[in-house]
Amino acid sequence: MNPVDKSLPWYFTPAVVIVAGCLVAMVNFGVRSSFGLFTAPISEAHQWPREIFSFGIALQNLLWGIATPVAGALADRYGSARVLMVGAVIYALGTLGMAFAEAPLMFHLSAGIMIGIGVAMSSFGIVMAALGRIVPPHKRSWAFGIATASGSLGQFVFAPLGGALISAYGWQTALIILAASTLLILIFSLPLMIQNSSSSKLTTGEADLTMRQAISGAFGHGSYLMLVSGFFVCGFQLAFVTVHLPPYLAEHGISKEFAGLAMGAIGLFNVVGSYTSGILGGKFQKRFPLSLIYILRSVAVTVFILSPITPISTIMFTAVLGFLWLSTVPLTMGLITVMFGTRYMATLYGFVFLSHQIGSFFGVWLGGRLYDQFGTYDPVWWMGVALGVFAAIVHLPIREAKAPSFAMA
Repeated sequence: MNPVDKSLPWYFTPAVVIVAGCLVAMVNFGVRSSFGLFTAPISEAHQWPREIFSFGIALQNLLWGIATPVAGALADRYGSARVLMVGAVIYALGTLGMAFAEAPLMFHLSAGIMIGIGVAMSSFGIVMAALGRIVPPHKRSWAFGIATASGSLGQFVFAPLGGALISAYGWQTALIILAASTLLILIFSLPLMIQNSSSSKLTTGEADLTMRQAISGAFGHGSYLMLVSGFFVCGFQLAFVTVHLPPYLAEHGISKEFAGLAMGAIGLFNVVGSYTSGILGGKFQKRFPLSLIYILRSVAVTVFILSPITPISTIMFTAVLGFLWLSTVPLTMGLITVMFGTRYMATLYGFVFLSHQIGSFFGVWLGGRLYDQFGTYDPVWWMGVALGVFAAIVHLPIREAKAPSFAMA
């Protein structure tokens, strides 16, 4: 797609494609960001221990990660829109199944496997790969920041909406409404059909590699492995907070309505954080702000859990954490394009994201497992702090240059 092609219909122009991609990211991330609000209502309704719900969402995160490289490869080969549309349907069906599941197995199949696959196929990783191909290199980090910020805006919209729907109509009806919302992705994906006419194309300055060669070359590159290991930490921290912060706040006397607002604050402040991250990634070496983000997360969590939990401290914590929330994504995606180019961007980001989601699985599952065992979330909070320090260290040696096997001979 040529960004300056004057013959394109208005709905295929780069500006419209960028807006459409942002709306997809907003719905995709927004709906799933509200699931933590359903932890207590669903567990209480079915008289399940908290680990059952936690394992279902942990499984969702794991399947999201496993399916992302596959979805990325399909998008790189056949275009983003088709993958996004199929994902939206699976996402909606899984959310409906989550509402009507009566047994743990059905809950895990719907909330875990189906939603995980649906989210992967309609995620902002697919969107960012599409945007990366229609903007010039010097604007890619900005475009990734815009897309990520849109996902955060979705959290700002859907987290309070989820809390309000539960209060007004009950958790089951709230899930039905959220399931219907995911189908908006079908409409928002239409402008991305412009990229469905051909497979990914070779970009000037990149080696002509097959997909298998690209994957092998990436995993043989030390900086890619560091990026993979660091993103595990991001997933652990974010998924734990998304699912377990609402019940943690409830234990300290914070209402579910206020918890919804607090989760929404994460999304609101991450709009600023993600956009800022995208700007910084275009001006400076990306590994330094990445390291800073992880160490600041550890500081924020330490201060929060050692302080009295009040509405004011909660909002301060979620605002700070929100600024740091998805701000890792534009920088991580930016590093992938610097090292490996754009041809297989969705696929290679998919493997990095798989590591993120393995971390998410452990963050969510251990949150429920250790809570049932010890009656407190403190052990997992402190795990997140230690892992944040590890991630801050592991990003520093990353080399921000084209990987040798991806450069022109």
